[in-house]
Amino acid sequence: MTVFLGVVVGVGWVFAQVYQTPSVLYFAVFFSVLMNIISYWFSDKIVLKMHKAKEVDLKSHPELYRILENLSITAGLPIPKFYLIDDQAPNAFATGRNPNNAVVAVTSGLIKILDKSELEGVLAHELSHIGNRDMLVSTVAVVLVGFVAILSDMFSRSLIWGRLGGDREDRGGHGAIIIVGILLSILAPIIASLIHLAISRKREFLADASGALLTRYPEGLAKALEKISMYSRPLKTASNATAHLFLVNPKSIVRLFSTHPPVEERVRALRGT
Repeated sequence: MTVFLGVVVGVGWVFAQVYQTPSVLYFAVFFSVLMNIISYWFSDKIVLKMHKAKEVDLKSHPELYRILENLSITAGLPIPKFYLIDDQAPNAFATGRNPNNAVVAVTSGLIKILDKSELEGVLAHELSHIGNRDMLVSTVAVVLVGFVAILSDMFSRSLIWGRLGGDREDRGGHGAIIIVGILLSILAPIIASLIHLAISRKREFLADASGALLTRYPEGLAKALEKISMYSRPLKTASNATAHLFLVNPKSIVRLFSTHPPVEERVRALRGT
Protein backbone atom coordinates (compact mmCIF):
# COMPACT_ATOMS: atom_id res chain seq x y z
CA MET A 1 0.00 0.00 0.00
CA THR A 2 2.96 2.31 0.63
CA VAL A 3 4.18 1.61 -2.91
CA PHE A 4 0.67 2.29 -4.16
CA LEU A 5 0.48 5.70 -2.52
CA GLY A 6 4.00 6.38 -3.78
CA VAL A 7 2.84 5.71 -7.35
CA VAL A 8 -0.02 8.20 -6.96
CA VAL A 9 2.24 10.91 -5.53
CA GLY A 10 4.93 10.17 -8.13
CA VAL A 11 2.47 10.44 -11.02
CA GLY A 12 1.11 13.67 -9.55
CA TRP A 13 4.62 15.12 -9.15
CA VAL A 14 5.68 14.34 -12.74
CA PHE A 15 2.48 15.80 -14.17
CA ALA A 16 2.93 18.86 -11.94
CA GLN A 17 6.39 19.36 -13.47
CA VAL A 18 4.99 18.98 -16.99
CA TYR A 19 2.22 21.50 -16.38
CA GLN A 20 4.66 23.67 -14.40
CA THR A 21 2.25 24.06 -11.50
CA PRO A 22 2.30 22.37 -8.06
CA SER A 23 -1.50 22.43 -7.97
CA VAL A 24 -1.60 19.15 -9.96
CA LEU A 25 0.28 17.35 -7.18
CA TYR A 26 -1.94 18.89 -4.50
CA PHE A 27 -5.00 17.82 -6.50
CA ALA A 28 -3.67 14.28 -6.90
CA VAL A 29 -3.10 13.80 -3.17
CA PHE A 30 -6.31 15.55 -2.09
CA PHE A 31 -8.55 13.75 -4.58
CA SER A 32 -7.11 10.30 -3.81
CA VAL A 33 -7.64 10.83 -0.08
CA LEU A 34 -11.18 12.19 -0.66
CA MET A 35 -12.15 9.24 -2.85
CA ASN A 36 -10.80 6.79 -0.26
CA ILE A 37 -12.92 8.40 2.45
CA ILE A 38 -16.07 8.29 0.29
CA SER A 39 -15.51 4.68 -0.76
CA TYR A 40 -14.71 3.66 2.82
CA TRP A 41 -18.08 4.88 4.09
CA PHE A 42 -20.35 3.98 1.17
CA SER A 43 -18.68 1.09 -0.69
CA ASP A 44 -21.00 -1.59 0.77
CA LYS A 45 -24.19 0.24 -0.27
CA ILE A 46 -22.82 0.89 -3.77
CA VAL A 47 -21.78 -2.74 -4.30
CA LEU A 48 -25.09 -4.17 -3.03
CA LYS A 49 -27.00 -1.80 -5.30
CA MET A 50 -24.89 -2.77 -8.31
CA HIS A 51 -25.64 -6.47 -7.80
CA LYS A 52 -29.33 -6.02 -6.86
CA ALA A 53 -28.81 -7.84 -3.57
CA LYS A 54 -31.70 -8.22 -1.10
CA GLU A 55 -31.32 -8.69 2.64
CA VAL A 56 -32.33 -12.05 4.11
CA ASP A 57 -32.88 -13.10 7.71
CA LEU A 58 -33.39 -16.14 9.94
CA LYS A 59 -37.01 -16.60 8.82
CA SER A 60 -36.37 -16.66 5.08
CA HIS A 61 -33.19 -18.81 5.10
CA PRO A 62 -32.87 -20.40 8.55
CA GLU A 63 -30.21 -23.05 7.79
CA LEU A 64 -27.94 -20.68 5.89
CA TYR A 65 -28.33 -17.97 8.49
CA ARG A 66 -27.50 -20.42 11.30
CA ILE A 67 -24.29 -21.42 9.53
CA LEU A 68 -23.24 -17.78 9.24
CA GLU A 69 -24.23 -17.12 12.85
CA ASN A 70 -22.25 -20.08 14.23
CA LEU A 71 -19.15 -19.25 12.18
CA SER A 72 -19.31 -15.61 13.28
CA ILE A 73 -19.43 -16.64 16.93
CA THR A 74 -16.51 -19.06 16.40
CA ALA A 75 -14.48 -16.33 14.69
CA GLY A 76 -15.31 -13.82 17.43
CA LEU A 77 -16.93 -11.45 14.94
CA PRO A 78 -20.26 -9.60 14.97
CA ILE A 79 -22.85 -11.33 12.78
CA PRO A 80 -22.75 -9.44 9.45
CA LYS A 81 -25.83 -8.47 7.48
CA PHE A 82 -26.76 -11.23 5.06
CA TYR A 83 -27.79 -10.60 1.44
CA LEU A 84 -28.94 -12.77 -1.46
CA ILE A 85 -28.27 -12.10 -5.15
CA ASP A 86 -30.81 -13.69 -7.50
CA ASP A 87 -28.38 -15.22 -9.99
CA GLN A 88 -27.70 -18.81 -11.03
CA ALA A 89 -23.93 -18.24 -11.18
CA PRO A 90 -22.53 -19.59 -7.87
CA ASN A 91 -20.49 -17.00 -6.00
CA ALA A 92 -20.22 -14.92 -2.82
CA PHE A 93 -18.53 -11.80 -1.49
CA ALA A 94 -17.98 -9.77 1.67
CA THR A 95 -17.80 -6.00 1.92
CA GLY A 96 -18.20 -3.18 4.44
CA ARG A 97 -15.90 -0.71 6.14
CA ASN A 98 -15.24 -2.75 9.31
CA PRO A 99 -16.43 -5.89 11.18
CA ASN A 100 -19.25 -3.94 12.84
CA ASN A 101 -20.60 -2.77 9.48
CA ALA A 102 -19.85 -5.83 7.35
CA VAL A 103 -21.99 -7.52 4.74
CA VAL A 104 -21.89 -11.05 3.32
CA ALA A 105 -23.75 -11.81 0.10
CA VAL A 106 -24.28 -15.11 -1.72
CA THR A 107 -25.99 -15.95 -4.99
CA SER A 108 -29.02 -18.20 -5.27
CA GLY A 109 -26.94 -20.46 -7.53
CA LEU A 110 -24.39 -21.02 -4.78
CA ILE A 111 -27.06 -22.31 -2.38
CA LYS A 112 -28.32 -24.77 -5.01
CA ILE A 113 -25.06 -26.54 -5.87
CA LEU A 114 -23.23 -26.69 -2.51
CA ASP A 115 -23.83 -28.95 0.47
CA LYS A 116 -23.61 -27.80 4.09
CA SER A 117 -19.87 -28.37 4.58
CA GLU A 118 -19.10 -26.56 1.33
CA LEU A 119 -21.32 -23.61 2.28
CA GLU A 120 -19.51 -23.47 5.61
CA GLY A 121 -16.20 -23.30 3.76
CA VAL A 122 -17.40 -20.43 1.55
CA LEU A 123 -18.90 -18.43 4.41
CA ALA A 124 -15.79 -19.00 6.54
CA HIS A 125 -13.70 -17.61 3.67
CA GLU A 126 -15.87 -14.48 3.49
CA LEU A 127 -15.82 -14.02 7.27
CA SER A 128 -12.03 -14.29 7.11
CA HIS A 129 -11.99 -11.37 4.69
CA ILE A 130 -13.94 -9.41 7.31
CA GLY A 131 -11.67 -10.49 10.16
CA ASN A 132 -8.56 -9.68 8.13
CA ARG A 133 -10.04 -6.29 7.15
CA ASP A 134 -9.48 -7.08 3.48
CA MET A 135 -12.44 -4.92 2.43
CA LEU A 136 -10.55 -1.79 3.47
CA VAL A 137 -7.40 -2.83 1.60
CA SER A 138 -9.39 -3.76 -1.51
CA THR A 139 -11.38 -0.53 -1.48
CA VAL A 140 -8.27 1.63 -1.17
CA ALA A 141 -6.58 -0.33 -3.96
CA VAL A 142 -9.51 0.00 -6.36
CA VAL A 143 -9.87 3.74 -5.75
CA LEU A 144 -6.17 4.39 -6.27
CA VAL A 145 -6.11 2.34 -9.49
CA GLY A 146 -9.09 4.29 -10.79
CA PHE A 147 -7.56 7.62 -9.82
CA VAL A 148 -4.23 6.89 -11.53
CA ALA A 149 -6.16 5.92 -14.67
CA ILE A 150 -8.18 9.16 -14.56
CA LEU A 151 -5.07 11.27 -14.04
CA SER A 152 -3.28 9.57 -16.93
CA ASP A 153 -6.31 10.00 -19.16
CA MET A 154 -6.48 13.73 -18.36
CA PHE A 155 -2.80 14.07 -19.25
CA SER A 156 -3.26 12.20 -22.55
CA ARG A 157 -6.23 14.36 -23.54
CA SER A 158 -4.36 17.58 -22.80
CA LEU A 159 -1.51 16.32 -24.97
CA ILE A 160 -3.82 15.51 -27.87
CA TRP A 161 -5.58 18.88 -27.73
CA GLY A 162 -2.27 20.74 -27.62
CA ARG A 163 -2.71 22.38 -24.24
CA LEU A 164 0.25 20.68 -22.56
CA GLY A 165 2.87 22.92 -20.92
CA GLY A 166 1.71 26.19 -22.45
CA ASP A 167 2.96 27.59 -25.78
CA ARG A 168 5.40 25.81 -28.06
CA GLU A 169 8.13 28.32 -27.18
CA ASP A 170 7.91 27.31 -23.53
CA ARG A 171 8.20 23.58 -24.10
CA GLY A 172 11.87 23.30 -24.98
CA GLY A 173 13.06 23.80 -21.40
CA HIS A 174 11.24 20.80 -20.03
CA GLY A 175 11.01 18.47 -23.04
CA ALA A 176 12.54 15.57 -21.11
CA ILE A 177 9.90 15.90 -18.39
CA ILE A 178 7.17 15.86 -21.04
CA ILE A 179 8.59 12.61 -22.47
CA VAL A 180 8.66 11.11 -18.97
CA GLY A 181 5.09 12.29 -18.47
CA ILE A 182 3.95 10.62 -21.70
CA LEU A 183 5.63 7.33 -20.73
CA LEU A 184 4.19 7.54 -17.22
CA SER A 185 0.67 8.23 -18.54
CA ILE A 186 0.92 4.93 -20.42
CA LEU A 187 2.70 2.82 -17.80
CA ALA A 188 1.19 4.17 -14.55
CA PRO A 189 -2.28 2.58 -14.96
CA ILE A 190 -0.63 -0.74 -15.83
CA ILE A 191 1.71 -0.57 -12.82
CA ALA A 192 -1.15 0.40 -10.51
CA SER A 193 -3.31 -2.44 -11.83
CA LEU A 194 -0.53 -5.00 -11.33
CA ILE A 195 0.00 -3.84 -7.73
CA HIS A 196 -3.75 -4.16 -7.17
CA LEU A 197 -3.74 -7.70 -8.61
CA ALA A 198 -0.82 -8.70 -6.38
CA ILE A 199 -2.61 -7.38 -3.28
CA SER A 200 -5.91 -9.09 -4.20
CA ARG A 201 -4.30 -12.47 -4.89
CA LYS A 202 -2.40 -12.51 -1.61
CA ARG A 203 -5.56 -11.65 0.32
CA GLU A 204 -7.43 -14.52 -1.37
CA PHE A 205 -4.80 -17.08 -0.33
CA LEU A 206 -4.88 -15.66 3.21
CA ALA A 207 -8.69 -15.83 3.40
CA ASP A 208 -8.62 -19.44 2.15
CA ALA A 209 -6.14 -20.39 4.88
CA SER A 210 -8.02 -18.47 7.59
CA GLY A 211 -11.34 -19.98 6.51
CA ALA A 212 -9.88 -23.49 6.63
CA LEU A 213 -8.64 -22.86 10.16
CA LEU A 214 -12.07 -21.57 11.15
CA THR A 215 -13.99 -24.66 9.97
CA ARG A 216 -11.15 -27.16 10.62
CA TYR A 217 -12.22 -28.74 7.34
CA PRO A 218 -10.30 -27.32 4.34
CA GLU A 219 -11.82 -29.95 2.04
CA GLY A 220 -15.18 -28.17 2.26
CA LEU A 221 -13.84 -24.97 0.70
CA ALA A 222 -11.71 -26.94 -1.78
CA LYS A 223 -14.75 -28.82 -3.09
CA ALA A 224 -16.77 -25.60 -3.22
CA LEU A 225 -14.09 -23.90 -5.32
CA GLU A 226 -14.01 -26.86 -7.73
CA LYS A 227 -17.79 -26.83 -8.17
CA ILE A 228 -17.92 -23.05 -8.66
CA SER A 229 -15.08 -23.09 -11.21
CA MET A 230 -16.97 -25.64 -13.32
CA TYR A 231 -19.84 -23.20 -13.85
CA SER A 232 -18.94 -21.34 -17.05
CA ARG A 233 -21.70 -18.71 -17.28
CA PRO A 234 -20.60 -15.36 -15.74
CA LEU A 235 -22.57 -13.44 -13.15
CA LYS A 236 -25.17 -11.24 -14.87
CA THR A 237 -24.15 -8.16 -12.89
CA ALA A 238 -20.42 -8.90 -13.10
CA SER A 239 -18.21 -5.82 -13.21
CA ASN A 240 -14.47 -5.20 -13.24
CA ALA A 241 -15.02 -2.69 -10.44
CA THR A 242 -16.26 -5.37 -8.00
CA ALA A 243 -14.68 -8.56 -9.39
CA HIS A 244 -11.98 -8.57 -6.71
CA LEU A 245 -14.59 -8.87 -3.94
CA PHE A 246 -15.99 -12.24 -5.03
CA LEU A 247 -14.92 -15.72 -3.94
CA VAL A 248 -14.11 -16.58 -7.57
CA ASN A 249 -13.69 -13.99 -10.31
CA PRO A 250 -17.22 -13.57 -11.77
CA LYS A 251 -15.87 -12.69 -15.24
CA SER A 252 -13.98 -14.84 -17.72
CA ILE A 253 -10.73 -12.92 -18.26
CA VAL A 254 -7.07 -13.65 -18.97
CA ARG A 255 -5.31 -15.12 -15.90
CA LEU A 256 -2.54 -12.53 -15.99
CA PHE A 257 -5.06 -9.78 -15.31
CA SER A 258 -7.26 -11.73 -12.90
CA THR A 259 -7.77 -10.42 -9.38
CA HIS A 260 -7.80 -14.03 -8.12
CA PRO A 261 -5.19 -16.81 -8.12
CA PRO A 262 -6.11 -19.81 -10.33
CA VAL A 263 -8.62 -22.09 -8.58
CA GLU A 264 -6.28 -25.06 -9.07
CA GLU A 265 -3.55 -23.33 -7.03
CA ARG A 266 -5.99 -22.44 -4.26
CA VAL A 267 -7.29 -26.02 -4.09
CA ARG A 268 -3.73 -27.42 -3.98
CA ALA A 269 -2.85 -25.03 -1.15
CA LEU A 270 -5.93 -26.06 0.82
CA ARG A 271 -5.19 -29.77 0.36
CA GLY A 272 -1.48 -29.33 0.96
CA THR A 273 -0.55 -31.07 -2.27
